[in-house]
Amino acid sequence: MSELSFEQMLEESLKTIRTGEIVTGKVIDVKDDEIVLNIGYKSDGIIPKHEYTNDSSVDLKSVVHVGDEMEAKVVKVNDGEGQVALSYKRLAADKGNKRLEEAFNNKEVLTAKVTQVLDGGLSVVIEESRIFIPASLVSDTYERDLNKYAGQEIEFVITEFNPKRRRVIGDRKQLMIARKAEMQKALFERIQVGDRVEGTVKNVTDFGAFVDLGGADGLLHISEMSWGRVENPKKIFHSGDKLTTLIKDINGEKIALSLKFPEENPWTTAADKYAVGNIVTGRVARMTDFGAFIELEPGVDALLHVSQIAREHVDKPADVLKIGQEIEAKVVDFNGEDRKISLSIKALLVSAQRQPVDPDIVDVDIEAVAKATE
Repeated sequence: MSELSFEQMLEESLKTIRTGEIVTGKVIDVKDDEIVLNIGYKSDGIIPKHEYTNDSSVDLKSVVHVGDEMEAKVVKVNDGEGQVALSYKRLAADKGNKRLEEAFNNKEVLTAKVTQVLDGGLSVVIEESRIFIPASLVSDTYERDLNKYAGQEIEFVITEFNPKRRRVIGDRKQLMIARKAEMQKALFERIQVGDRVEGTVKNVTDFGAFVDLGGADGLLHISEMSWGRVENPKKIFHSGDKLTTLIKDINGEKIALSLKFPEENPWTTAADKYAVGNIVTGRVARMTDFGAFIELEPGVDALLHVSQIAREHVDKPADVLKIGQEIEAKVVDFNGEDRKISLSIKALLVSAQRQPVDPDIVDVDIEAVAKATE
């Protein structure tokens, strides 16, 4: 039997490896673009930077050091230069796929940072395995711009797992729906009509504002925004505003809100302020052909009939009055039950004309008349 050469004995002492095999080695060098491993084979193993991570900004020398022990997957036994091509990223992806498969089977809630914002959704990575979350599954409401999620950590579940087709789908929407359902249940269990609740304005329309109460939205109708008249809700409220509102009604899942707090009701003291005979000042709020409505204070309007605007005949209120004009008038009727007040400028003018004449002035006038007739 022939003796083996030293080189042959050395080669036989070294292990054999195959493509796809997992090997363990010690880092003997770290360069800007690759990691060199001693894997106990006749050739060193090389992990190019792009086979270490998908993040091009990573500095290899700061995360891997000489002497570290690493596992990697064999990509090629001979990379063309006599070295073994390895991949740390693919090994991590294999492990990641196993992790995702377990999460898929167990319906586990996962957390990961958004690495890419795509036209059709978001991309996240767990242990080098990519998960795609379609735009329709990002939120329970329509999201016009997904860029706000860039770099954010989000929660989701795996709803489709097919690594062979590289199709792993995540769903964030169902988590949001489930949590809102829990919050809604808790909200309805603790609130009742008459309660004051904190909320955030979610959306403002021409007819009112929707307020997020934490689990359900309540509608603050334009007629409930103030004891006074509100012409345009969008000039008063904006998305994100914090509000304390009163629960006016609960009908199934519908909540009606109000800002008309009872202690602020101006009609509570109206009987004294606007008793018949009182002289009041107000602002012309709106006009019709039969009269003008005068705002005495927010929430309290009074009618100034066209026949009571002046002593002379007036065809239309708009002929002598303007919106926003301040007027003084006399209260001629008060109906607290129906919340109706009638005013008269004519009665005020007549009352002024009938005021008693100062006796001193009368005496002077008489003497003047006597002298004039001599």
